Amino acid sequence: MKATIKPHYDILIIGGGMVGASLAAALIPAGKRLGLSIAVIEAFPMPDKGSLEYQPSYDARATALAYGSRLIYEQIGIWDQLREHLCPITDIHVSDKGRFGAARLNAADEQVAALGYVVENHWLGQVLLSRLAQDDASFIDFICPAEVSGVCYQQERMAVSLTAQGDEHQLTAELVVMADGGRSDLREQLGIGYQQQNYQQHAVVTNISPEASHNNVAYERFTDTGPMALLPLEALAVGDDERQAGVSHRMGLVWTVPDEQIDEIMQLSDEQFIARIHERFGYRAGQFVKVGERFNYPLKLSVADEQVRRGLVVLGNAAHALHPIAGQGYNLALRGVVALAAELIQAREAGVNLGDIDHLARFAEQVRNDQQKTIGFSDKTMRLFSNSNPLLALGRSAGLQLLDVCPLAKTVFARSAMGLDQPTPDLR
Repeated sequence: MKATIKPHYDILIIGGGMVGASLAAALIPAGKRLGLSIAVIEAFPMPDKGSLEYQPSYDARATALAYGSRLIYEQIGIWDQLREHLCPITDIHVSDKGRFGAARLNAADEQVAALGYVVENHWLGQVLLSRLAQDDASFIDFICPAEVSGVCYQQERMAVSLTAQGDEHQLTAELVVMADGGRSDLREQLGIGYQQQNYQQHAVVTNISPEASHNNVAYERFTDTGPMALLPLEALAVGDDERQAGVSHRMGLVWTVPDEQIDEIMQLSDEQFIARIHERFGYRAGQFVKVGERFNYPLKLSVADEQVRRGLVVLGNAAHALHPIAGQGYNLALRGVVALAAELIQAREAGVNLGDIDHLARFAEQVRNDQQKTIGFSDKTMRLFSNSNPLLALGRSAGLQLLDVCPLAKTVFARSAMGLDQPTPDLR
């Protein structure tokens, strides 16, 4: 990483994860032409940006990318590398446990190569860092490991205090972007409040192996205790003995369970856990033969009261966290990334200070509509399919069945889920 720390930057991005790195990458096509100066501050040491050698591991965490996110990453210039280690979703099967309703979406029917893609987070991170290491990104500095201790507005600029390698630094920037995730002491210091709602649920996340290939099918299964999602993952290159045992095949499982059941679920043996999955999910994906390490986290809806201030933008999980039921969290964040990048390019071309509140308010209004629609859909779907009321259960089953037999409704639903119901900004 670059050791030089300049006293002033046009844009200072706090957080070098997938959201922060995507924003920096999105600004590369226009950045050199516009003379931008950008720094990315990351609390953890960053891996080597030069190597793209990668071997998937069984327990690797993954993210679902909508087809619209593919279009974004194509424009940023990383898709060709990214596709080397991802798994396309060609079919989606939606069902309601114990009910007759089911809906099926197919990529060929929607005239797209895939409905979405599943990429391991480590690979996405490597590809983003490789993009930021290229010659045309020389205007982007990495400052890491470093910790930001203070941010404040000061004389038409943002003043930032940070510690890097034991030394304290005072920096200024026209704009500070906070992309440091869902738990940030810095946002508390700035007095940014949140509207939060606890779902009284936990997500259990793990990888699980079906005996046979998943055939690029993703599943969403609604049950009386919460939804389950199974996402196809890239197969592992393993030895013959392991392949015969079926562990070369992997699917990512996200299982929503009530808070009061989480301790029991986490204490199950692997065999008991697989049996419980079959009891809840059935055998439509075949027999499961192996499960990986299990993780869990509490689920809540969280939206920042302020996502822009003069000289400040809050982005990604720092701005909003939603239920994983529809797999839209990262895709929503990425749409916010490119909307901000496009707004910043326009502001610089117009000679406007990048921290000017008028153009930042315009960006906030644009993403607010997308957030309200996406968060509202996830929240309402979770509530509808977590309700045990018999009349509601009958209605949602009928709705799934109607969706399955109505091509127009299916296309409208699919395009929205793929993020194709709104244009992708031009980042050039």
